[in-house]
Order: sequence, then C-alpha cells, then structure tokens
Amino acid sequence: MPKTFQIYVLLFSLYWAQGLPVGFMTHALPVILRMQGVSLAHIGGFGLLLAPWAIKILWAPWVDAYGKTRIGHYRSWIIPAQFLTVILLVLLSFLPIQALNQPIYLFAFFVSMLCINTIGATQDIATDALAVNILKGEQQHYGNMFQVVGSRLGFIVGGGAILWSLDWLSWQPTFLILAILVLLNTLPVLFYREVNQERVIAPSESKPHLLIQLRGYLSYFSQSVVLIAWLFVLCSIKVADGLSGPLLKPLMVDLGLSLSEIGIYVTMLGAVAALLGAGLASVILHYIKRSTALLLFSIFKILSLGGYLYLARLYRSESKVEHWLIYIINALEDMFAAMLLVVTLTLVMQYSRKAFAGTDFTLQVSIMTLISGGLYSLSGIIADALGYVDYLTVILVIGVVLLLPLYYWKYLADRSE
Repeated sequence: MPKTFQIYVLLFSLYWAQGLPVGFMTHALPVILRMQGVSLAHIGGFGLLLAPWAIKILWAPWVDAYGKTRIGHYRSWIIPAQFLTVILLVLLSFLPIQALNQPIYLFAFFVSMLCINTIGATQDIATDALAVNILKGEQQHYGNMFQVVGSRLGFIVGGGAILWSLDWLSWQPTFLILAILVLLNTLPVLFYREVNQERVIAPSESKPHLLIQLRGYLSYFSQSVVLIAWLFVLCSIKVADGLSGPLLKPLMVDLGLSLSEIGIYVTMLGAVAALLGAGLASVILHYIKRSTALLLFSIFKILSLGGYLYLARLYRSESKVEHWLIYIINALEDMFAAMLLVVTLTLVMQYSRKAFAGTDFTLQVSIMTLISGGLYSLSGIIADALGYVDYLTVILVIGVVLLLPLYYWKYLADRSE
C-alpha cells in the first residue's frame, strides 16, 4: 500500500493532466473566440464540447465492471486514456489555427476537442473511483484538496499559460508542450500498484437495460430523506455557475483586457487564488462540519458574483474600470469556487459506495455537470438578449433562492448525526 503522500501525488498528477485540455476549453477558448468577434450566443454553444462530462454516467457502470486485474482495474482505463490524450494533442498541434474560419478545419477542431473531452471524462470516472477506494476518513478532504489543486493547475497551464504563450509562441509548440505535460503526469500512475477491490457484476445483454441499471443506482439515493435532499442540492448547487459561465471572460474582454492580461492576471492569478482556496478549505474542514462549510462557501460564491455585477454596471455606465479591481474580483470568485468545490467533492465521496465507486461518484458529478453544462449553452443567448447587468442580477437572485434546498439538506444531515 503506497504511503499517503504517494497517493496524494498520484491524484494530483491525474487531475492535473485532465485539467490541461479542459482549462483550454473553459478559459482560453472563450477569450480567443471573443477576440475574434464571436457573439456570446455562439460562445455559449461551444459548451456542447463539454457534453461528455455531463453524460459520462452512461458508461460509468462499464468502467466499474470491466478492467484488467493484472494491470489494476482502474489503471487499465487511466493509462490508455492518458496516452490517447497525448496523441490527440500532438495531432491537434498540426491544425492551423488561422484556418479555423474554414468549415473543414473548424469541424476537425471540434471533433478533436470532443474526443479529448470524451477520453478525459472516461479517465475521470476511473480516477474518481480509484480515489474513493484508496482515500480513508480524514484523507478524503485532503485528497479532494489535491484534486482541486491539480485540476486548477491544469487550468493555469491549459487556460492562462496558453493565452499568454500565444502572444509569443505559435500554435504547434504550445500544444506540443501540453502533450508533454500530460505525458509527464502519466508517470505516477505507471509506477502505482493498484489494490483491486471487489468488483460489481459486469453489465451484459442478459442484464437489464442501462437505463434500468441507472434507475437502480438512483434508488440508493432515495433510501433516506437526507440522500433525497442531497440530490436536490446536486441539482441546484451549480446553477449559478452554469448561468454565468460564458459571461465572465467576455465581460473582461469588453472591459478592455488584452489576451496577455487575461491569461496572466485573470486566469493564472485566479487559479493561484483557487489553489489557496483549496488549501484553506481543507484546513477549515478540520474545525467545522462539512454541511456548515458547504452552506458557508456557497454564500461566499454568490457574494463574489455580486462583484461581477458591479463591474457590469461600470461597463454599462461607460465608467473607467481599474484593471486591478477586475483581477481582485476574479481572484476572490475563483478562491471561493475552489473552497466550495473541495467540500462538495468530499461530500460526493462520502455518499459514494466503494463497490460502485465509479458509478456513484460519476452519477453525482454528472448531475451537477449536466445542469451547469445545459445552462452554459443556453445562457449566452439569454445574456445577449438581457445584457450583462440585468442578466447578472437574475443570476444573483436565483443563486440566493437556491440556497434553500442546501439549507434544508444541512438541517436533515445535522439532525441525522
């Protein structure tokens, strides 16, 4: 059994690797598109690239059921996924970015990114399941801290560093560097020896239809009022994120920030703030209940969106906006988001059964992703119609109202203890 530190390094490397391409799509791509004059509605449409993360629950039972015991059940999924990602990033480096206005190249780019997301989502199922099986008790919130830190570091490089480097590097070396980083982050899992857990029965044609199987997994979450209330929390906690997702970076472009400024002072500085937030959350969880932390950090997250509403009001009134103010508001929002994510994933892990680790964890995360991803795709259209100020006001009101199911779950969870 590897030492605790080795486990944290393993999880850190895996989440960093999958955060690299996701960071590009969620942080760099919207900025690049806005710089080219693409509308908010079309930028929101690129949220479809993240669809595999929302529907990965459809193949999560197979990840739990099938695997090579000799290699390690979940390692036999993770290692090929890492190498396939490297290959796709290398191929993508040969795609001329200046030709993306041509349909054939744009289609090839879309398909490549969709494949990377599908592979990354599958790797995430296996990595989450591995984490559920190897993290014990107090290790859970530290493990999730390293997960958030790793993924945020991926966002720093895949999002902020990409924007910064595109000012002085060409497209090909930038993506080749991404491929090398993913390859380097494969080393810890290559040297990790997985202890195989008791597996669930593999799905087959003689078994019930997949939807019936998923209904069976959902039945677990209907076994108590606490779990039912938790499902409502999963459905509501990412709504504000989904609604505001395609809005914040374009707002910064409209406020006059350059690619380099967004890359360094927004994406990278924000990711550093998120790293601090993840560490702070793990410390706070030593002193307060997980349920209390979830409510508290959710309130912080909503308040941080109020800062963007203030920026939007300044933009509408054509007032001068100091760039340092944008950086601070963005950093606070990223820090509170990371704090919220650490406690959320810790609770998701707490509510996952070891025998169904990949499916239970993925089901909960997929619920959040499906809702936030669907709203992400629609929100650009609504934002174009309402404008920044009115739309952000609506988001804040919705965010406050959706604290109610969270408070109700907290009441039930605390009483059950």
